[in-house]
Amino acid sequence: MSESTTAIRAAEVITAASAAQLSLATAESLTAGMIAASLAAVPGASAVLMGGVVSYSSTVKANVLGVDSDLLTERGSVDGEVARQMAIGARNVCGADLAVSATGVAGPSAHDGKAVGTVFLGFATESDSGFIEQHFSGDREQIRSASNLAALDLFLSHLLPSKHTA
Repeated sequence: MSESTTAIRAAEVITAASAAQLSLATAESLTAGMIAASLAAVPGASAVLMGGVVSYSSTVKANVLGVDSDLLTERGSVDGEVARQMAIGARNVCGADLAVSATGVAGPSAHDGKAVGTVFLGFATESDSGFIEQHFSGDREQIRSASNLAALDLFLSHLLPSKHTA
């Protein structure tokens, strides 16, 4: 996917969030701020983007986002329930209506028993939360870029009900 595809998708998210009068937040591990940066690059993003947490370490996932530390110990950081709890934490910490999270393995080697390209995206709204599992191929940067675009798509799926996939 191209940089322009990501920019277009980010603009769609900001436009949809503005139209719905909903605020956004992110919690990011493997993407390390790419999702929030993609959104913030859109003019007018400040009207809806509350903030984001880069939680590269499990300590930050637990201490800042409130991810269950026993869960992190038992399953590792690359897990669907971890992604769901990250999104809930970002929504709470940032005071947003909708949050999306990303945790996964960009490579070059497997992590927590998960293959390179395994990514979990979480979401949280006032009334619902969950996660989706993705498997991307490519090098580290390609996996991170694909994760970024998938997270933007997940935002859109909650902002535009006709595109709801999770």
